[in-house]
Formats: sequence, structure tokens, C-alpha cells
Amino acid sequence: MAVVRSSVPVAPKAVIASLSEVTDLAGADQSFGSAHRLHKTDEFSSVFAFRRALRGRFYMLHYRPSGLESARLGVVVAKKLAKRANVRNLVKRIARENFRRQRVTLPACDLIVRLHAPVAAATRAELNQDVLQLLSRLPRA
Repeated sequence: MAVVRSSVPVAPKAVIASLSEVTDLAGADQSFGSAHRLHKTDEFSSVFAFRRALRGRFYMLHYRPSGLESARLGVVVAKKLAKRANVRNLVKRIARENFRRQRVTLPACDLIVRLHAPVAAATRAELNQDVLQLLSRLPRA
């Protein structure tokens, strides 16, 4: 006796575009490449030395005007305030993602987002709201 196999029609796989290929409706670049980050200790030091900061519930936003065409970001999270590495990574990821989405509307500044309060009881929504509120309060020059 022969075994008959039936073939089930399978729909072709959809083509999924990478995030770098997807842009918003306005066509604005929302990437967070190397040109949009603070890398060196001197860059961080110059922002802290400028001594301008906005304070939120969990984060503090230090800023310094720059002569560049867009804003750059650095993130600082102390182990004292977020003991576990996964919590520190989450806090940094939230700050970077909100910056990435808002970057085109921000003035040309060097920014440092620094955690200044423990986040053990904070929700992701509260952290997101705090970063967005700080970025919206940034002085537009």
C-alpha cells in the first residue's frame, strides 16, 4: 500500500523591513547612530561643567549647547540607585529610546540623562513619562 502525502498550500513569507529602512511619515531620520552619542570623558565633563540641569522625578537632564547640527546623548546610571544590571540597562534603554524619537525636535545640545532617584518601585510608564517631560522642558535656543 502506498502512502499518499498531501501538500498543504503555504502562503509566502512576508518581507519584513528592518528598522533602519522604516521611517515615519514625515521622513525624518530617527536613527541613534554614533554621531548622536557622547563617547569621551571630556564630552561628559564639559556638559557637567556647564552646570545647567533639569530635575524630574527619577532622572536629571544635564545640557550644554553645542555647535553641531543635532543633539547628542549620554546616559549615566549609578549602581547605588539601581543595584541590578537588568534594571540599569532598562533605565538606559528607556532614556535612549525616548531621545531617539524626540531627537529631530530637540535643540542642538549635548545632553546627559542621569538617574538621581531609586527606581525599585517605578513602572516603565513612569520612567518614560519622566524622560519625555524633561526633554519637553529643555530650553529652545
